[in-house]
Amino acid sequence: MNMNANKTALLVMDVQEGIVARVQDPGYVERVSRAVDAARNAGIPVVYVAIGFRSGRPEASARNKIMGSLPPGLYTEDDPKIAIHAGVAPRPDEVVVTKRRVSAFAGSDLDVVLRSGDITHLVLTGVATGGVVLSTLRQAADLDFRLTVLSDACYDPDPEVHRLLIEKVFPSQAEVMTVEEWAKRAG
Repeated sequence: MNMNANKTALLVMDVQEGIVARVQDPGYVERVSRAVDAARNAGIPVVYVAIGFRSGRPEASARNKIMGSLPPGLYTEDDPKIAIHAGVAPRPDEVVVTKRRVSAFAGSDLDVVLRSGDITHLVLTGVATGGVVLSTLRQAADLDFRLTVLSDACYDPDPEVHRLLIEKVFPSQAEVMTVEEWAKRAG
């Protein structure tokens, strides 16, 4: 079953050098890479979403518990840790969206990119399941996107949070499947 490649996009969210360095699953990047390859082979656009701030982080309010607590200089434009992980690096023609908050939509032009590409179905991957994946899924659902979550291409440092979201929360708004299951459908 082809997923109507011109209406679907794979989102690779926060799979950046500094974030992946903390991932405790040695097969994680390889699974995301398989999803990227499957998307490319099926003609499905791959859109990368990365957290990033301007020098001095004017976008990181002290009132925001997560953003305000980041160490100075972390995830700023001169921090090498913001680069997309080499194992899933974007091609020159693939879009990289910079976000300023947890959700891929918050403080970014992701919605404009997706609407311009007539994308109606998002396939989500990323670190962390309880962070960018959850926040993006909720906002995307409210924006009427069809959603798929690749359970083994999402990672959370708390395995119980990951399990709860994948098994109990996400299925109410998205189809949840493995990279292997999705790759078979995408082809």
